[in-house]
Amino acid sequence: MTRARSYAVAALSLAGFAGLGLGLAHCTRSRPTDARGEELASGARLYRTYCGLCHGDAGEGYAADDANALANQDFLVSVSDEFLRVNIALGHPGTAMAAYAKRAGGPLEDEEIDALVNYIRAWQEEPSADVSDPVALGDAVRGQAAFSRDCASCHGARGGGGSAISLSNRVFLETASDAQIEYAILHGRRGTPMPAFEGELSAATIADLVALIRSWQPEEESEAETIVPDELPEVVLNPDGPPAEFPPLREGRYVPSEAVDRALAAGSRIIFLDARPPSDYVRFHVVGAIPAPYYDVADVAERLPRDGTWIVAYCACPHAASGRVMDYLREQGFTNTAVLDEGVLHWHNEGYPTIEGPSPGVMADVE
Repeated sequence: MTRARSYAVAALSLAGFAGLGLGLAHCTRSRPTDARGEELASGARLYRTYCGLCHGDAGEGYAADDANALANQDFLVSVSDEFLRVNIALGHPGTAMAAYAKRAGGPLEDEEIDALVNYIRAWQEEPSADVSDPVALGDAVRGQAAFSRDCASCHGARGGGGSAISLSNRVFLETASDAQIEYAILHGRRGTPMPAFEGELSAATIADLVALIRSWQPEEESEAETIVPDELPEVVLNPDGPPAEFPPLREGRYVPSEAVDRALAAGSRIIFLDARPPSDYVRFHVVGAIPAPYYDVADVAERLPRDGTWIVAYCACPHAASGRVMDYLREQGFTNTAVLDEGVLHWHNEGYPTIEGPSPGVMADVE
């Protein structure tokens, strides 16, 4: 049964690209004057800018941690255009997958998301599966034992994600049907760490797993509106403080959270760059950080002092987006740049200083 909400249909102005079924060969042969080819070319540009960093340039997945394989046939045949559209637009809050819709604080207009969906759909080569029928009613309590045995090592003890995607994420559960979840368990994802459990688990056990995963769905629907300010105040945290001091960077790139926290506690002069889309920034960010999205860091770089102040970039990946930001700054001649090694989700979960909302904030805001 479809779990997508009517709010998503209205808010995203669904354009309905289902059924295009275009192959990559067609995309290559399309003339520039072909409207369909132009949209695929537009989608390709958008994909390279916003998606390839984590999902792989060819949709192969796992370029950054648990970013799934978007070109995987088992995935494509079991998801609708609406599922793709909403999950791109609203992201998976609390994970490395940010919201990319402009109305949610991301960079993309609805028509750009449509172009992305069309481009991703062009990778599908096999017939779509029917994932609309109800599945057998399972027992969530029984499902916990099977999940702990077969799923938790990748998806987390309560489905929060690990080396695989978060199954307890609100947006995912609002848009994935029970049959879609069942299909993924049965057929897995060929060529990825996700195995097929058809023939390995009984139909009753699979129904129990679906029931367990569905039980994690919260009653509240995802919020869509996010306001991000155009102008931000001072980029340097503690501008009058002493210079931050860090131990030698791991691999010449990564600084541990503990060392960064010590610098904060000492009131050190430091710059934090949040490499995620602003939609994630306003949910929470390191105190004093300013938005510096990995796809638009050039404008931010122009505002940064070139006086040797330590610049620490971070993301949730935990290294892909922040690494791109740091590499760009180094190419521009900035010294003393580093990536927060464990990423911002670890930073937040460990209780290091963060703040919610559009303001960078100062230490006094979290004390």
